[in-house]
Order: sequence, then C-alpha cells, then structure tokens
Amino acid sequence: MTEYLPEGSRLHKAENLTALRSTEALLTAMKKGTVLEARATVCDSSHNLIVDLPCMKGIIPRDEGARGINDGTTRDIALIARAGKPVCFRVMKIEQDEKGSPVAILSRRSVQEECWNNYLSKLRAGDIIPVRITHMERFGCFVDAGCGIPSLIPIDSISVSRISHPSDRFRTGQNIRAVVTGFEMGKLCLSHKELLGTWEENAELFSVGETVAGIIRSVEDYGVFIELTPNLAGLAEPQPQLRTGQCASVYIKALIPEKMKVKLVIVDVFEPDYQISPMKYFINENHISHWKYTPPNAPKLIESVFD
Repeated sequence: MTEYLPEGSRLHKAENLTALRSTEALLTAMKKGTVLEARATVCDSSHNLIVDLPCMKGIIPRDEGARGINDGTTRDIALIARAGKPVCFRVMKIEQDEKGSPVAILSRRSVQEECWNNYLSKLRAGDIIPVRITHMERFGCFVDAGCGIPSLIPIDSISVSRISHPSDRFRTGQNIRAVVTGFEMGKLCLSHKELLGTWEENAELFSVGETVAGIIRSVEDYGVFIELTPNLAGLAEPQPQLRTGQCASVYIKALIPEKMKVKLVIVDVFEPDYQISPMKYFINENHISHWKYTPPNAPKLIESVFD
C-alpha cells in the first residue's frame, strides 16, 4: 500500500512539502489527518524528537515517538536512532511555547499503529512487500517495513550464496523487496533469497566456456567459493594468497544441475572497484506460495513453503 511505504518516501513529494510550508497548510493537514514527513534533527535528553518544519518547531513527545514505546516492547534506542533521519507523523495540535511561538505537537505512534493494523498485520506468508535497509549487523539486516516499523532479514535468508556480513549484499538506505515468512512475538518476519531465483534460473545466465567475473566469498583448504550471482556460486581449485571480497575472472568449466555444482577455473584476481548493484529479482508478483531452489534429481532439497 503506497500510504504505508518506508519512512523517507514522502519527504520530497510536492504534496508533503506544500502541507509543511505554512501554519495554515499545517492546520489543514491536521484537520484531514494527513500523514506527513520531515527530518528529525534532535532526540533530546527526554527522548522527545525535535522535527525540522519550515513554518514552526515540531515536537514528537517520547510517548508518541513509536509504536510499542509505552508498553516497553520498543526501546528508546529506536527514538535515539531517528536523529537526522526522516520521520512520519500526524499533527495532533498546535500550541504556543513560553515565548509565544507556535509549536506543532506531532505523533509518529498513531501513524505506525494504523500501518500495523491496516497493512502489516494483514499480510500473510508469501506476500512480497517493498522495504528499505535501515542498518546492518553481522546476524542480519534491519529494514523499514512501513512507516518506520522495523523487521529483520536474517543473514542466512538474504541469499543462497553465503556472505560474511549483510554489507556484502546491501547498503544502508537501499530499497529492496522482501517476502513475508510469518509473525513472531508480534513482529513481522521476512526473507529475501526466494526472490533471487532458483539454481536453474541463475545457471541459465551462464554458459560453459565463458569467462565471467565473480566475487570470492570463501577460501577453504579444498577450494575457493566464487559467487557468480547472489543465488549461484561455484568452486575453483585453491590458490595462495586469496581473500574473501576480492573479485575474480573465472572460466566456467562445467554446470552440473543434478549436483547443483558449478566448476570454475580462476583466470585472474583483482581488487573490487564497483558499487553494489540493484537486486535482480526473478519474481515480479506480489505473492508466492512455494519456492524450490533445487533442480530436479538433485539430492539436496532447498525450498520454502509459504501456503
């Protein structure tokens, strides 16, 4: 739903900028209950968010800062981390400070509760939604699933090709798609690898005899794993002084579907000088029921069942 996109999606829209431009426009937005966005400049010592509005000072009181703050299911770090970043809100009221200047009292919590009740809580396993990467840890990447409501994509659900850190695959602020896997303790659970294609779909992008570029993801005693796409990696003979993260030109020696193997020969190794590319998705629908990565007759089964 377009009204429940990740925070920052409204920030530079003409209708949002118009509503923030003057006191009269802000009052109109308050009466209509319009969801607006602006940048939080400060989280003060009481964990109130100070919001940069063109026409007056804006304040999101701590209790209005996020869904779950009042009952303790959301920690104050969620507010502290918004300093310098866009926040969505509704205008609750406009009052005067001790100097007689107007101050807009805002609520981010009400927008998030509406987003959860009308959108996120109604999703089912297999639904595919737009999200935005907010920050990354070694165990996974956190995303904004809508109106600043967070969710986690575990590192082993990012892609079939293994990575050491989500930053190997994503960058903060990147817009991606994710598939809903369910709910746990009132939180939305997501995955990503299912959207990046099956073994066969990825293998069809390559041919035996080609020399292509890849990324070294793992260096073992028995060989070097080189990623050709996020959902396809191959194995090359070990070589000295190789490091994960380096790029490699590799000759494709064999593609073996029944073993899900790609045999590679390293031609050259060089340092990366590229930016992370946009994700190539093999699924354009808004829902999937079942995903089977494994080719027919392969002994190891990799699949996800949603319905």
